[in-house]
Amino acid sequence: MQDRLTWTQAAFARILRPAVRLALAMGLKHPQLEEVLRDLLVDEARNLWVKKGGAKPNLSQLSTTTGLNRKDVTARVRDTRTVLPATESSAAAKAYTAWLQVVAEDESLRKLPLVDSGAGHSFELLSRFATRGNVHHRTVLEELQRLNLVAVSEGEVHLLGDSFLPTASLRDMLAFLGDNVRDHLQAAVANTLGEQPRMLERAVYASGLTLGDCERIHQLTREHWDAVHHRLVREMTDAVQQSDGQGVGRMRVGIYTYYEDERGSSNSTDAP
Repeated sequence: MQDRLTWTQAAFARILRPAVRLALAMGLKHPQLEEVLRDLLVDEARNLWVKKGGAKPNLSQLSTTTGLNRKDVTARVRDTRTVLPATESSAAAKAYTAWLQVVAEDESLRKLPLVDSGAGHSFELLSRFATRGNVHHRTVLEELQRLNLVAVSEGEVHLLGDSFLPTASLRDMLAFLGDNVRDHLQAAVANTLGEQPRMLERAVYASGLTLGDCERIHQLTREHWDAVHHRLVREMTDAVQQSDGQGVGRMRVGIYTYYEDERGSSNSTDAP
């Protein structure tokens, strides 16, 4: 048991190091990080009890599982806070991704008329298709403009970039970071705990490379991902349409690359 705790603690140090780096860069201190940890302990303890027996745990059970006192647990059970947007429901992301699919087949469609004239492709039609008619196309346009992902000129909308990366909005960047990294870790944790089905979780590692080689391989990965990305979006779009959006499953497929100069890295250690 002690070995398992020690191993897990060491794994946590590796997992949390980049999160702590982000926290310090954004100005978060120990009290704010402790608040996050306490909230998560209560929330995940509740999920654990429900998953085991299906019954909602009482305060004493949550206190015993988390190590927090009953007063602290009571406050956190009643407190719900959502300050970041849910990226899964972003109409702008759906429209942008759908547009990328169109452009992958015809690069000339990177520029579309804003309003539907009945004469072919338009931003209005694309937005209506991507959002299933639930969000007005001008609302989608305003959001994409805010994120600097499109430009409007003389009644036409120009697609900017090749991926939905809202770099103009720190709030949205943090939301995507949270959702993407969360699901990456969800897959790894599910596999480690032996849950079924086993999730795809693969990585390739090498050291002793030049930084030039690292960047070359980085760009190679980007090129291959573009092809896979377009096929996955097409498959997911077709599946959603066939189920009429009534399916109960959600899925995220991602990829990452990371490289650095090891002479200035601290990632080889488990703890400070």
